[in-house]
Amino acid sequence: MRELGRELGVEAASLYNHVAGKDDLLDGMVELAIAEIEVPGEGVGWKEAMRRRAISAREVFARHRWAAPLHDSRDRTGPHSLSYVDGVLGVLIGAGFSPAAAANAFLVVDGYIYGFERRQSGLALDEGATATDAAEEVLAAIPEGAYPNAVRVAMEFATTPFDHDAAFDFGLGLILDGLERLLPGE
Repeated sequence: MRELGRELGVEAASLYNHVAGKDDLLDGMVELAIAEIEVPGEGVGWKEAMRRRAISAREVFARHRWAAPLHDSRDRTGPHSLSYVDGVLGVLIGAGFSPAAAANAFLVVDGYIYGFERRQSGLALDEGATATDAAEEVLAAIPEGAYPNAVRVAMEFATTPFDHDAAFDFGLGLILDGLERLLPGE
């Protein structure tokens, strides 16, 4: 709270006129980030709605790198979080998923979004570096004749940079196609 007070140019004690404490502040930050995630409703098929939601969440978490890990650590009972959960479940139940299958689908897609973003942020490049540079560094670090499959992949990405968006879409497509098989009549 002292650090935030310094950033805002106020005494930390004055912040307590607006928030009950650090937890209240962190919960509010998560609520604001979650409120930015699009959850398409009526008029959009469930797969397209889940795809758009996943891409929107990924964009929010890219803008707010702190949001995904903080979201996981907070109580998710604020109005934006509850509205988000209710909207996603509504799309899935409206598509014909049972309540249990909708809950599982929600968890699987969210796990993928958060996991992909965490993995991507763990692979962040240094300032000015390209994916090709990173692949070339990996190639240089592998001893001659060792790890042939890793070498093949690094060689591929040294010439054709890794496309994070395409990789995300690939995995999301697999998940959504698998979930579709849970629907009655599929």
